[in-house]
Amino acid sequence: MIKVNENYAKLKASYLFSDIAKRVSGYMDVNPDNKVIKLGIGDVTKPLTPACLEAFHRAVDDMANEETFRGYGPEQGYAFLRDAIAINDFGSRGCDISADEIFISDGSKCDTGNIQEIFSTDCVIAVPDPVYPVYVDTNVMAGRTGIWRDGRYEGLVYLDSTNENGFVPAPPAEKADVIYLCFPNNPTGATATEKQLKAWVDYALANDALILFDAAYVAFIRDEKIPHSIYEIDGARECAIEFRSFSKTAGFTGTRCAYTVIPKECRGFSASGEKIELHAIWNRRHSTKFNGVSYPVQRAAEAVYSEAGKKEVKDLIDYYLNNAKIIRGKMEALGYTCYGGENSPYIWIEGGMDSWDFFDLLLNKAEVVCTPGSGFGKCGEGFIRISAFNSLENVNEAMGRIEKALK
Repeated sequence: MIKVNENYAKLKASYLFSDIAKRVSGYMDVNPDNKVIKLGIGDVTKPLTPACLEAFHRAVDDMANEETFRGYGPEQGYAFLRDAIAINDFGSRGCDISADEIFISDGSKCDTGNIQEIFSTDCVIAVPDPVYPVYVDTNVMAGRTGIWRDGRYEGLVYLDSTNENGFVPAPPAEKADVIYLCFPNNPTGATATEKQLKAWVDYALANDALILFDAAYVAFIRDEKIPHSIYEIDGARECAIEFRSFSKTAGFTGTRCAYTVIPKECRGFSASGEKIELHAIWNRRHSTKFNGVSYPVQRAAEAVYSEAGKKEVKDLIDYYLNNAKIIRGKMEALGYTCYGGENSPYIWIEGGMDSWDFFDLLLNKAEVVCTPGSGFGKCGEGFIRISAFNSLENVNEAMGRIEKALK
């Protein structure tokens, strides 16, 4: 008899974005000729930049010649990309990260979900609320939680993120073993100061805990006082793993390229309390279960760090940040309290009503898709998230429709 992993039965009926897709599909079935503007999921709309595209084409041509053809590449990633990342993303910020501490992958969603495989199933997991659903769901699948009750899974430590604390939770009084943090935050758009991150690093060191730091939206930070990496904090090399992605940075959502950083000093512990190097464990897992990102994609990602690529990526991010400024400005003019949208592509809006009711109102009255805040956690109830990932023309049209609908 084939027995299934019964932890899957504890999951809520469906994934947040599947619920959204079903509601939008149902609306379109009834109104097939209407134009719905999607400002819900965080998918980019601008194409790859010229520098990335040119590198992509050159690499594809390499695959057509016997002299330059590449077969299986190193599972950890090609040296040319890992070197570029180490120099530009970390060395430029004073962070001591070497190329061999970087693992190239096909997405931060995959990495933040897969990383939990290397930890014991009895680890206590702490997650912010609201939070990116993948952090929670993958630990439910692994059996680290109890049942879903009153809007939360038993067994998890929830870190309430509210307007009172600026959506940046402080370390909990109780002990947690693995802590997920995401800054700039998805969904709230909040950013953390050096002092706030230092409190988390100190907590992790004092409690033999580990921080999983999702920095997928770091390219949107324009305030230089805000840390870009957890490794800007003293002590983080010992107690933090960082995840980054080219998806939002350079429009790679369909191209797929990301990376995870695990310093050599980063430690876990055996049942007897012996220190174990997490870098070696992840290297084994990565090499066993992953065959690497394709050579052309890695060449395209490398071009992000060229002089032309840096300028093009900055222009791309500025475009989306301008969209975010328009969205936040319009919603505030309509009387809504808003967060994010300044160092983040997401605007977190206090709606004054049930999150799904606000979602349905905007879909049915304005034909605009947002994301209900309650889908990110109990503390997200009463909020919606609007994404800046669309064209300027669509953003302006959407905000005009929303203004009309809400007035």
